[in-house]
Amino acid sequence: MRKCNHYLPEPNNNKRIEKSKTERNNFMKYTCMLISVANINAARKFYEDLFGLEVFQDYGRNIAFTCGLALQQDFDWFMNLPKEKVLKKSNNTEIVFEEQDFDTFLNKLKQYPDIEYLGEVIEHSWGQRVIRFYDLDGHIIEVGEDMKMVIKRFLATAMTMEEVSVKMDASVEDLTKLLNS
Repeated sequence: MRKCNHYLPEPNNNKRIEKSKTERNNFMKYTCMLISVANINAARKFYEDLFGLEVFQDYGRNIAFTCGLALQQDFDWFMNLPKEKVLKKSNNTEIVFEEQDFDTFLNKLKQYPDIEYLGEVIEHSWGQRVIRFYDLDGHIIEVGEDMKMVIKRFLATAMTMEEVSVKMDASVEDLTKLLNS
């Protein structure tokens, strides 16, 4: 997860100054990603059952999960758009999850025979295994192996932290922070 940088350069030089806690907290807050769904009940069940998401707020046609994902039925009405402007499978966004027990998740995914996959499981050059598929409404979902688990998997094969750093193209310091988070 990318952290906010709370340092700003001084006007006439490149020194960095730390903003006060009040100044750091005075920025626009990201609240959620809202996606269009055809059937709010089916979409809710899909996200609760497959991903274990928990509902934060339920307004009938709008449901917000605690993770920052929200579902909206009648998206055209909500956004004041013509119905034909709400596209399925626009393929320009993906919703990303990380899973600590990736292999168990893959087995769970087999319980959903109607899922349309965007290919097989792949392993990125940095070692993370991922699978991509469409949700019930054509939104791309990526489920990847938890990055902490990727590091642990490499270390379990007797790789040194320095070798893992090279493989994952990340500093030992960043990998250590991730392991300790």
